[in-house]
Amino acid sequence: MIVPPSTGRTPADRNDGGSGAPRPVLASVPSLAELRAAAKGALASRLSPKYLEQHSLLPLHVDGDGDVVVAVGGPAHPSVLDELSWLFDARVRTVDVDPGELHSAILAALEDSPVAVSDLRSGDLELLSEDDDTLDDLRALASQPPVIKLVNTMILEALRARASDIHIESASDGLRARYRIDGVLREVARPPRQYQAAVVSRIKIMASLNIAERRLAQDGRIRIRLSDRELDIRVAITPSLHGESVVLRILDRGAGVRDLAEIGMGEATLAGFAQLVKRPHGIVLVTGPTGSGKTTTLYGALSEVNVPGVKIVTVEDPVEYQVDGVTQIPVNVKAGLTFASALRSILRHDPDVIMVGEMRDRETADVAIQAALTGHLVFSTLHTNDAPTGVTRLVDMGVEPYLVSATVQGILAQRLVRRVCDDCADRYTPSGEELRALTTAAPHAEVQLRRGMGCERCSGTGYRGRTGIYELMVLTDALRERISAGAPAEQLRAVALAAGMVPLRDAGWACAAAGITTVEEVLRVTYDGVAV
Repeated sequence: MIVPPSTGRTPADRNDGGSGAPRPVLASVPSLAELRAAAKGALASRLSPKYLEQHSLLPLHVDGDGDVVVAVGGPAHPSVLDELSWLFDARVRTVDVDPGELHSAILAALEDSPVAVSDLRSGDLELLSEDDDTLDDLRALASQPPVIKLVNTMILEALRARASDIHIESASDGLRARYRIDGVLREVARPPRQYQAAVVSRIKIMASLNIAERRLAQDGRIRIRLSDRELDIRVAITPSLHGESVVLRILDRGAGVRDLAEIGMGEATLAGFAQLVKRPHGIVLVTGPTGSGKTTTLYGALSEVNVPGVKIVTVEDPVEYQVDGVTQIPVNVKAGLTFASALRSILRHDPDVIMVGEMRDRETADVAIQAALTGHLVFSTLHTNDAPTGVTRLVDMGVEPYLVSATVQGILAQRLVRRVCDDCADRYTPSGEELRALTTAAPHAEVQLRRGMGCERCSGTGYRGRTGIYELMVLTDALRERISAGAPAEQLRAVALAAGMVPLRDAGWACAAAGITTVEEVLRVTYDGVAV
């Protein structure tokens, strides 16, 4: 939980019980040893060491009345006490201690337990402008109203939870915050209604959006630095019935590119796809819905061909990973740099391999086709449900069937399924209904599947992390003839299956049978029409 649930009390209520001043602390003054122990305790761990040092305070313990006792090295500002009261959802009592001893205790805790990159602290977050100049960091922001602390805490908690998106939705009773973790939304907090307008406004300021515009949708971008990691956050704000709702897409630009062997491809699919991406020219497409891992697969393909003798240029919206040895161009629609215009420019840079983030329109598809016809290898993505419909999507865009047949080398469809949590996994014998739901083959009575029982590490879900399932359609001569003749997707699928293509659902069954995922996950991400 990012923020404590609303108790109907204001920070002032929690701090002073309505008396107008913090309640005195009757406990004795802690010793230096007690201060050092508290600096390593659970209460202090919820605050940044920079925050503790800046405000010269240290949470000690919770007393018998449920109040949080805080050691202070000088007069504490009321706004700081309000923040602490709001964070701990309890009344705050202060006890005066020697400032030197307090500083020594905080410093000793830092020396004994250095903050790792994965140990996210709010004081490590920097907000960056487009020109990489630091605007501010959380040490300065901590002295501002609690809403600023709330927004930054949401982002930091999302990073801790490995979330890909943060959904902040306006409802009749206030805001609802949800994280998309391993592809599934999970509610994490309900900030009080009085913070609704302030939270949305704070995000607009961070994304350099128009804070006064509340009637139209807005899109923006936030860049932050967390320790040695640089992150992009795409911001989408739209008006809704009860106010504006926000979605933040988190992109870790510093994350390493994963090899094809690391993203869950079976041996046969991996061998076939690796051969496709090393062809001298043509188009290789990766298809699937939003959030199915298409871009990760394309970067894996780039890593296969990224050698000193090959010139690689990409055009992306946005650049999600930074790759050494690759010229990467971010789309800038406002400046007139679209996928199509960037692709035309790329062709004058003598590339061997081109990656186009997405084929969104006829113009982009036409330029990609021409690039493939003139001897370039082109990687791109499409939003289709399976591999055969990737062909019909290009035709629907206006590309002539004979050009599709001549240039497309293969199409990979994919989905992401959640992995069973290894810490709480348990084996069981599936029912005949489960087996029949996934495969048309005869049920295997001896098969043992795995499912997670739920534990602290997986937050009770039974899943932790994700892997891919794949459907690879390599264009054979028979398929090219059907495509040139304008055959529908159903016929293309039948020909591909006869040539050995493994459908998505069958690939999912193999993944479940191996104990990697569950039957429910495969059924969730695949469709009946795909398994024919």
